Amino acid sequence: MKENKRENKKYMIVVKKRNILKYLHIALIVLGSIFVLLSNFHTSIWLDESYSVGIASHSVPEIWSIGSNDVHPVLYYIILHFVGMLTENSILSFRLVSTACVIILSILGYTHIRKDFGEKVGIIFSFLILFMPVVLAYSGEIRMYTMAMLFVTIMAIYAYRIYKSGVSNKNWIIFSIFSLLSAYTHYYALAVAAVLNISLFVYFLVMNIKQRNYEVKYKKYSGNLKRSIISAIVQIVLYLPWLGTLVSLTVGSSKSGFWIGKPDFLQIFEFQFTGNLDAVYVVRNFSYVFSAILFVYIIFLLIKNWKDAKPAKLALITYLLVIVLVGILSIIVTPILYARYFLTITGILLFAFSYLMAMDKNNIMVFVICTLIVVTSCMANIRLININYDKSNSEPIQFVEENIEEGDIFLIDNRGSGFVISQHFQDNELYFWDVENWNVDEAYKAFGNTIHNLDSLQNYSGRIWVISDNSGFIERVVQEFGEDKVEVKDEKYFDTEYKTYKYDISLIEKNN
Repeated sequence: MKENKRENKKYMIVVKKRNILKYLHIALIVLGSIFVLLSNFHTSIWLDESYSVGIASHSVPEIWSIGSNDVHPVLYYIILHFVGMLTENSILSFRLVSTACVIILSILGYTHIRKDFGEKVGIIFSFLILFMPVVLAYSGEIRMYTMAMLFVTIMAIYAYRIYKSGVSNKNWIIFSIFSLLSAYTHYYALAVAAVLNISLFVYFLVMNIKQRNYEVKYKKYSGNLKRSIISAIVQIVLYLPWLGTLVSLTVGSSKSGFWIGKPDFLQIFEFQFTGNLDAVYVVRNFSYVFSAILFVYIIFLLIKNWKDAKPAKLALITYLLVIVLVGILSIIVTPILYARYFLTITGILLFAFSYLMAMDKNNIMVFVICTLIVVTSCMANIRLININYDKSNSEPIQFVEENIEEGDIFLIDNRGSGFVISQHFQDNELYFWDVENWNVDEAYKAFGNTIHNLDSLQNYSGRIWVISDNSGFIERVVQEFGEDKVEVKDEKYFDTEYKTYKYDISLIEKNN
């Protein structure tokens, strides 16, 4: 009896400790979610975000048509469209979609990573998702990056479950769904889907051949091999509607990487840790040091635990294969090697980090690294808050809002400031004068009309909001229309904190 009581008491203590870890994990997710949300309750946007807002206001068939001429797949825009239907195209709701993806991804640390790899790995994964500066920096971006990161991570989790477990239709169905969702969200995510699908097929093919003389193992591998083939066929068939677009973008006259220059590898390296693409969130030299420390620490843990770090190695191999694939495509097809795009596969990288950090027996070192991450992320978040909530950001919008009338039109040039203003007033018609000849007429139907001269407006009479980032544009507009036909009603210049955008806004009255 005494022995049984001791065993029960011991058992109860173990359960209690385990519950404490669960509660700590949940508390971490709640606090981390609040931390991520702090800088994202604002409606400022920049050029890329204005494209997301603009295209989401169209119907699904229009999104498909317009998006076929853009450099990204359209699933994200379609999801934004339905969010917009429920929120009257609220810019804040669009922004919170991206933040929600980050929070859901952190929850996977509790629901999936913890279950598959243990409490410590799960907690660290959730921590890294919520506090790594690279994720924080883009947690509120109205773009598809965090959504792609979420889809890719779920796809990778189920790819590993398929690899480790027996034959499971559930695992294959979920893997296939998120593989397809990833492919329709971003082309880097498509690259991950290709790598994982091919890897599973090759693995099960090889093991099927090796184990053909062992009935039990053979059934496992042959069953998964059949499912990998079926899954691939289904995914390819469902991706066919977009395949023609992908081919035309990569080998046609409008190449997807037309604006991407020679890759800056130091910038790409730094981005993986801080997301400090424009040196805005963290001082550049500090960002380099922070990135180098984390890189050396992870490499040290990888070498030290090489034999026992298989899940981390598989994640890193997948990550590197995607980089190799993207690099090859950049050389032989079109430049697509760009730092920001790597965010789509950051979930895989952070899983490898979390797995290796969980293996570190030096708790002091783990604490120091986590503290460094939190301090850096707090620095970045303070900077984000100061930028995003600066009162200067709303001034140009308020100026237009106070003076705009029904029937006014917008005339903008290639500068981002014009696109930004126009998306706050979608009921007013927009004319984009493509002065720099970007050759984006079809893609920029997301905003409105693209023109290459002012001929189509020569017979227009009424008020025009002329917006650029410098006074040179309004001077050219007046010259083209003729000074005798234009009266400048009002003109103001604004210098804002968000993306350091500048706005030269002129309200003119044009007569025939």
